[in-house]
Amino acid sequence: MTANDPAFEWRCLSPLAKVFPGEEPAAAREEGSALIGEHVSFQVAYRSAALLRRIRVDVETALPGTVSVRAVGLVPSELPNYADHDGYVLRTAPGLYPDPLYPLGADGVHAPPGQWRAVWVTVRPEGAGAAGVHPIRVRFADEAGLPLGEACFRLAVHGAELPEQELLHTEWFYADCLATQYKTAMFSEAHWALIEAYARFYADHGMNMILTPLFSPPLELDPGRERPTVQLVGVRRDGERYAFDFARLARWVDVCRRAGIAHFEFAHLFTQWGAKHAPKIMAGTEEGEERIFGWESDADGAAYRAFLAQFVPELLAFVRGQGLEERVWFHVSDEPWIGDMPHYERASKLLRSLIGDYPVLDALSDYRFYAEGLLSHPVVSTEHIDVFLERGADNLWAYYCCCEYKHGESNRFMAMPSERTRIIGAQLYKFGLQGFLHWGFNHWYSQRSRKAIDPYACTDADLGFPSGDAFLVYPGADGPVGSVRLELLRSAMQDARALRLLERLSGREAAIRCLEEDAEEPLTFRQYPRDPAWLLGMRERVNRRIAEAAAGGCIR
Repeated sequence: MTANDPAFEWRCLSPLAKVFPGEEPAAAREEGSALIGEHVSFQVAYRSAALLRRIRVDVETALPGTVSVRAVGLVPSELPNYADHDGYVLRTAPGLYPDPLYPLGADGVHAPPGQWRAVWVTVRPEGAGAAGVHPIRVRFADEAGLPLGEACFRLAVHGAELPEQELLHTEWFYADCLATQYKTAMFSEAHWALIEAYARFYADHGMNMILTPLFSPPLELDPGRERPTVQLVGVRRDGERYAFDFARLARWVDVCRRAGIAHFEFAHLFTQWGAKHAPKIMAGTEEGEERIFGWESDADGAAYRAFLAQFVPELLAFVRGQGLEERVWFHVSDEPWIGDMPHYERASKLLRSLIGDYPVLDALSDYRFYAEGLLSHPVVSTEHIDVFLERGADNLWAYYCCCEYKHGESNRFMAMPSERTRIIGAQLYKFGLQGFLHWGFNHWYSQRSRKAIDPYACTDADLGFPSGDAFLVYPGADGPVGSVRLELLRSAMQDARALRLLERLSGREAAIRCLEEDAEEPLTFRQYPRDPAWLLGMRERVNRRIAEAAAGGCIR
């Protein structure tokens, strides 16, 4: 049987291809390169003329390191795009889109007749002995063990090691969504086990900062509505005095550190879109457990100011006791608009009077907030970031959400080409940004958190956001199921790390020249070659230059 036999066909593909069941896949790609310590992926698409179930898939290679193979699943999208999207999309129609990456079980994979499907292979070369060219063979066999076909991908591993990630990367992590989805009590032992499993997966995919719910995050809510209570700091109110219990927060820090997460962003201390109210805070009182602050609480009111004046000094003492002085970040309010500036200014000044020089990090897009000194680390939409770049803003971060889809900006909608998702790493590197933030690692609620959703059946937050915006992982039986988009983001951050290594070896100018060598014009957050072959070729070129520079000993 051959790769082109209509009875059973197969084809090696790059990780930038998206395999739709009724569409001929992209051209074959049977080779690539990597650095030591890098996660590198490829796909093998397959199609059978007749229904085949329980196909066995085996991977064989002598490459030192780890190897995994997963099945690329399909999920429905009712809202692939907004109506006014740009033309840089794969599809506009609702339908089934490739995204979840399922670990292979005893039943292997299936082949519905006449439909293309794919498996996703990820390898991580480890140790100096991994250098060299390694064939990776992917074999398919039917239920009886009879061979169906064999694909071969050749991976050239360069001897240089991918450096640690310096860029800070946070995808907002929702512990309440875990409890809701798995039907566990908040912070029960079962819930803690899930938090740890997801935190390890999170860190393994390039996220090194985590949203930490001191109190229930005031995020993605209609005014007056609440998320489930997810509060790491215990509070006891006795008259006008408060006592605080940080034991649960200490456990969170320990779990995240064990998982490989080094930085902690404390959830917002004022409500989203304006900083007008306090977040929901629960406390033990003489009457029992009560909500003592929330939507009814004025952010600038005397009661909340007094609470923060007692709470923040004790929180900072906890931070010092944990040795986290250089690893914590504070939020005021998410995405304030210019009309909210008076409220944000009062909240910012209050918080900064209490935290001193600790960094304040918020997503916003109007330069005037930064110009007025209301925060130290602006997190700016890629749609509006040019103003901050032109004016030389310090400590700059980037984010995108559901709004960056009109001008070619990078994003993660399922209907977008994979290179559009992955290009963000090169962009972050070129412009020297400190970090990247996104609001949805596992937001398995509808828009405004009005109800829980099944992420395998509803990928658009109940027609709230285009499919792909709200989450990067799916709930498995005992832990996370990854996605194509998550792998693309990990590769994006690895691209930035490789460029950083080339800079270390040959200088920043040489690294940027290598990045843009065959681009028609300099990269921006809107302008870049819209071609998967260009992105793959750029990364191959960076790897070669690293190998040449390392061999020449020109380390700077």
